[in-house]
Amino acid sequence: MREITEEVKPPRALFIDYPLGFPLGEANNPELQKRIVRAALALLSREVHEPLIEVFAG
Repeated sequence: MREITEEVKPPRALFIDYPLGFPLGEANNPELQKRIVRAALALLSREVHEPLIEVFAG
């Protein structure tokens, strides 16, 4: 939930617009899940000076 992430303020977060319980998107869709994981890992290489919430574009 984005509201919780905004409250916690992690250094980096990837917002996925899927229901709670689907942290990697829809089930049985490995291509989508790989894109989500790659997008999340790409955030690690970004230098941030304040909390960043990036929206997964799909």
